[in-house]
This record gives sequence, structure tokens and C-alpha cells, in this order.
Amino acid sequence: MSATVIVMFLVFVGATLVITYFASKRTNSTKDFYTAGGGLTGWQNGLAISGDYLSAASFLGIAGAIALWGFDGFFYSVGYLTAYLVVLYIVAEPLRNLGKYTVADMIAARFELKKVRAFAALSSITIVIFYMLAQLVGAGALIQLLFGIPYTVSVIIVGIMMTIYVLFGGMTATSWVQMVKAVLLMIGTVIISFLVLLHFNFNIFSMFGEMKNITAPEFKGEFLNPGSQGVSPLNNISLMIALLFGTAGLPHILMRFFTVKDAKTARSSVMWATWIIGIFYILTIFLGFGAAALLSREEIIAANPAGNMAAPLLAERLGGDLLMSFVAAVAFATILAVVAGLVLSGASAFAHDIYGQVIKKGEISEQQQMLAAKIAAFSVSVLSIILAIFAQNQNVAFLVSLAFCVAASANLPVIVFTIFWKRFNTAGAITGILTGLFAALILVILGPNVMDPSGAAFIEMSPVFPLDNPAIISVPAGFLGAFLGTFLRKQESVEKYREVQVKAATGISTSDVSH
Repeated sequence: MSATVIVMFLVFVGATLVITYFASKRTNSTKDFYTAGGGLTGWQNGLAISGDYLSAASFLGIAGAIALWGFDGFFYSVGYLTAYLVVLYIVAEPLRNLGKYTVADMIAARFELKKVRAFAALSSITIVIFYMLAQLVGAGALIQLLFGIPYTVSVIIVGIMMTIYVLFGGMTATSWVQMVKAVLLMIGTVIISFLVLLHFNFNIFSMFGEMKNITAPEFKGEFLNPGSQGVSPLNNISLMIALLFGTAGLPHILMRFFTVKDAKTARSSVMWATWIIGIFYILTIFLGFGAAALLSREEIIAANPAGNMAAPLLAERLGGDLLMSFVAAVAFATILAVVAGLVLSGASAFAHDIYGQVIKKGEISEQQQMLAAKIAAFSVSVLSIILAIFAQNQNVAFLVSLAFCVAASANLPVIVFTIFWKRFNTAGAITGILTGLFAALILVILGPNVMDPSGAAFIEMSPVFPLDNPAIISVPAGFLGAFLGTFLRKQESVEKYREVQVKAATGISTSDVSH
């Protein structure tokens, strides 16, 4: 461990704490706490969305997956990027116009029954926990590698830091930390990509030619073609379904659209985010291929069995201690920014939806809701830390893909039908959420990432369900559950749907106009 690493980390941590301190002075209400007062501009929110979305799974997990498995690892980059088209064209504007703080607010704009809000909040909390696991696993591995601190202690340190950001700075601090982190992450990624290209004399064909020659006993196919992991095409299709449709149901991403003043700004922020995210995911090719070319497979796996440390090791090989320290500090800032957003969305789902609207029936003061949100934030942090301790050897990109699967299965069907289907009713909303949620969770538990006869997973036995990611089954199940649930009960009044249509498109409530 060098002095450069320590200094770089202290600078980054100190800067984020300063941001939190100033943000805490501007966080005086629940609107400030949840949505930064709705005062971010399009480019600011786009940058913050990028900072929220480009998580440890992107920077550490994808780079490692490409370095170890070639094209099979690049599937994640393709899926994460194309997912924003679904967000842009289907979800962003209606969500901003219909909601207030959470995804459940949007659904409740049409279905006022408290059960609908409760189940939507439950789904959001489940997704947050899965996503948090990925970030904390990445953070634990990173600090363990750099400082020699035990993994468990590393996870606890990160947990404390993220809790401080949320408890004191709310969404304002979280947003600015995400913006700063997005800029630094892009700078670090561009520098590494430039150095990788320099190694190949700026000849991309030479780089791809060298990648074609990479072999390993574990490969079931060629490095540059799908199938090097030996998984079935059906498995990859299922993964892509989760990634493509999952973003439009992620609560911490959707929550960001409430931080701007109107739907037009929300659409603008998606455009900004798509460009930034797109450039980053193209550059993951150079991160992964650079690690595959300049590091040995054994070296990558020795640092972390899932390959999560490939990017920091590549930075050290290319730029010595200074670049390694910068990249590691950026990765740490990446994780802190994302987990802060996750804690905030989980806390808002509990404090605003379950406690404020279901238990208290909306009769709750600002002070009570703020206190509930802070208690919930602390609880989400503690639970995530405990679970992350047991998930040390899981690839962070894979863990995030499970969160995407639950989001696509439980949240997206209800969001889409709420906006676009006149016949959709309360029973359909509840059935859709529960069917998608439990289908995803049960199939994950029965799959090879939880059950493995070699003892590499949580349960030492042969998997019942063959696919790593069950989205190909659970996403259609969520839509089917919502469809069948709708027809099991009588049709409800379409007046609410007409109001939702008008408000989703304009932000104006017909009931307000009539008065």
C-alpha cells in the first residue's frame, strides 16, 4: 500500500464529505431530501443519472467479465446501453408527470388502494437490496486489494460512508457526488483506453487480432465469439431481456426524474445520460481487452475470483501507482455515489410509501416523514452490509443483472399497463407485481447461482432451474399475471385512466382543471 493510494482516497472521501456538509444546509424538507427540491437542470440530472447508472457493475464487473470471457462479458455493455431507449420512449415523461417521489406514486396516481402502493414499495426495496449487494461486494474487494483490510471490515466502512451521505445530505448531496464521480469516471476510463490503444499503436485491428489468440482451458468457445463460458444461447437471451427492460423499472434510476422541474427536462436529462453512458460502454471494450492482453488470467482471478479487480490492475500496469490510485479512488467514489442513491430510493419506498401513505394514511408531518426516512436508510444499509458479507465471490455485474431481472419482471409490466391500458385495474396491478417479483426470486433461488453441486454457490446441490438469469420466464410471467389479474375482476371506471392519460402527457390533472 503506497502513500499515493492513501492520499488519493483521503482527497476523494474529503471532497464528498464537504459536498455532503453544504448539501445538508439546503435539505430542509422531504422534497429536498427525496428530490433535491426538483431543481436540477437537464444536463445536471443527466450527469447524475450517469453517475448513478455507471456503477461498480459497469466499471469493475464488466471490465472483469470482458477480460475473462471476451464477448460473453460484453453482453452486459450492450444490454445496459440499449435499455435507455426503453426509458426514453416509454417511461421518463409519464413518470415525471404522474409521480412525486417514488415509482409507487406513479402507480397510485391511477390506483389509490393502499395495497397497490405497498406491493410496489416492496418490489422497489427488493430491487434496491440486490443492487446494493453488487456495489458493496465491489467495494469490499477493492479496499481489500488496496489496503489489505479484511473484506468484512471493508464492507462495513463503505456502509458507514454511504449512510452518512444519505442521512445528512439527502438527494442534493447524492446528486452532486454522482455528478463529480461521473466526470472523474469518464476521465479515468478515457485515460486507460488511450493507454491501451497506445500499447497497440492505435491499431484497433491489431488489438482484435491479439484477442483472437487468447485461449484458456475454461473456454468452451472462442474469446471474440459468444459462448466462451459454455452457457446456452437461451441463457444469453434471458440476460439481455433482463438488461434491456430492467432499467425502466429500477427505482433509484426512476427516482432521478423527480429531481427536475418538468417532463421536458426529464427527457433532456435522459438524452444527456444516454450519450455519456454510450461513450463509456464503448470504452469498456478497451478496459476488458487491455486487461486480457496485459494481465494474465491467473493474475486477474488471484486478485478476485470474479474478475472485479481487472480495471485497477490494468491501471497499475499502464500507469503505475499514480494511475492505479486514481482509478481505485474513482471506483470507490463510483460505489459510494451509487449506494447513496440506492439507500435513498429504498428509504423513500419505506418511509414515503409504506409508512407515510399506507400505515399513516397520508396523515404524517414533514418531521415524522424525515425521521422515518432516516431510520429506513439506516436499516437498508445494515441489511445490505450483512448480505454482502456472504456474497464475496459473486461477480458484481451478475448481481446487478438479478436486480434488473426483478425490476423488469415486477415493476415494468405495471408501469406500462398503468400508462397505456384502459382496461387495467387494481387486481391486475397487484397480481402483476407479485407474479413478477416471486417468479424472479424463486427462479433465482432454484438456479445455478444459488444451487451448485461443487459448493461454489450458497446451496450445495444441483440447480432445479438451468438459467443464470430467469428473465426469459419471469418477465413474461409479470405481464401475464397483470393481464390475467385484470380479467379476474370486473372492469373499473375509465375516468381515472382518462385523467392519467392527460396528466402523463401534459403534467396537468383534469380534476384540477375542472375546479
